[in-house]
Amino acid sequence: MFFLFNIIIAIGLGIVLGILKAATNIDLTFLGGLYSLALFCPGIAVGVRRLHDSDRTGLWMLIAFVPFLGAIALLVLVCMEGTAADNRFGPSPIKAISDTGGRF
Repeated sequence: MFFLFNIIIAIGLGIVLGILKAATNIDLTFLGGLYSLALFCPGIAVGVRRLHDSDRTGLWMLIAFVPFLGAIALLVLVCMEGTAADNRFGPSPIKAISDTGGRF
């Protein structure tokens, strides 16, 4: 959900900034950079948590620095299903959801 809301807000911010630039000719593109900077650490935290769900260490995030193939490999890793049982990083969120009947 974090990435979904992040993309929706980023697209909305881009549209608003584009309209403001066209209407007032004032360049406010630094707000987009400020938004990206504000979500840099939370984005890394969400990625590491997703890797922990599949019993991988957060250091796998560094694979994204490999040109071209690194981002694809990281995308594959985060799209894989997490472990159904508890792992070394804590309880399984899949098990927690099934125990509560889908409610949090």
